[in-house]
Amino acid sequence: MPRRRGMLALACTALLGACATPASRPGDATLPVLEGRLALRVDGQPERDLSASFELSGSAEQGLLVLSGPLGATAAQARWTPAGAWLRSPQGEQPFATLDALAEHSLGEAFPIAALFDWLRGRPWPGAAHAGRSDGVAGFEQLGWQVSLARLAEGWLEARRPGPPAVTVRVRLTPAS
Repeated sequence: MPRRRGMLALACTALLGACATPASRPGDATLPVLEGRLALRVDGQPERDLSASFELSGSAEQGLLVLSGPLGATAAQARWTPAGAWLRSPQGEQPFATLDALAEHSLGEAFPIAALFDWLRGRPWPGAAHAGRSDGVAGFEQLGWQVSLARLAEGWLEARRPGPPAVTVRVRLTPAS
């Protein structure tokens, strides 16, 4: 269970990191560094609730993610390219055909990674139809998810899939220094 939880945290961090504030990264100035903190909750499954800090560079197509534990030590690292995705943890490195496959393996279900990179930048994914939220909250609904942009200006973003199981992802972005 601890390994699955680490992989879950890593996959969610990769999905959510795209909305953090860019900063420069020594040694790789071509990729912005995105930082923040996230919380993921899967209703009815407390063993799948998590909170983690992250640092992400790149995009949904190619990037690097570092997941840190509560004391700041690197807990896991993921990297991906069009050729595949790799998860490095204390247990070793595990390959996946795609970042979507890494997320599905880690979460136990499909997760719309391509869409999330746009959602977390405050816009709908152009690859699927979307609509305004029916509850009046600022944001939109797409692919079965309700994306709230109500507090994006303050650095907060929330995406919720009603389920089953219901999944809620919240991100607090680290302001650029």
